[in-house]
Amino acid sequence: MPELEDFSPALREQPDPAQIQRNVLEEQVELWWFREPRKSLLCYCVSVGLILACGLGGVVLLSTTTSLSSEWRLGVGTALCLLALAVLLKQLLSSAVQDMNCIRSRRRIEILKSGGLSDHMVILVTGLALLICGTVLLNLAVASGLPQPGLTLNDMFISGVVLLAVGGATVLAVAIYSAVVFLLERTGPGQRLRGRAVGVFTISGQMNETRERPPPAWPTSSEARTP
Repeated sequence: MPELEDFSPALREQPDPAQIQRNVLEEQVELWWFREPRKSLLCYCVSVGLILACGLGGVVLLSTTTSLSSEWRLGVGTALCLLALAVLLKQLLSSAVQDMNCIRSRRRIEILKSGGLSDHMVILVTGLALLICGTVLLNLAVASGLPQPGLTLNDMFISGVVLLAVGGATVLAVAIYSAVVFLLERTGPGQRLRGRAVGVFTISGQMNETRERPPPAWPTSSEARTP
């Protein structure tokens, strides 16, 4: 009787449950929006802060417009309100696209999600716009011989300094944040953190059952030769 080959359990390639679970999770489009919760939360908080700061600043300038300072208050107040509206529109657009589940491309989701490239660009553009507004106000104030004690137009100089400081801080924060994220992605901890995040989700209890189930007892060559 010909000898049968030895199909021992050690020679059989066992599937890795963790790898199977990771592959299944990678196919879930809904989870692509939440792969980096810390980054998303940070960018969301910054966006909300910019909306509140620009909106309140614009409303204050528009509500205090007088005949002596109507031009610059009206212009800067309108610009601040438009900036707040732009940041708010981006957040609403991302939420609407996520709820409709109309995008199935990982690249587009990485751009549109909270904490993605679109958030960075919106915050950067807002900071640059604040810098431009602050610079224009300071130039106008200096050209008018401000600041001088007792003049109402000193508000122009103060507003320019505030806008310049907020805009510069925003642009600097975006630059530092981008550099830190780039370094983390190059050195590797970002990849390990994303790998850990996958382990948070569970698919079903069948994975544990597959892991605990003993391998089938395959007959050895000596047992197969016995009549």
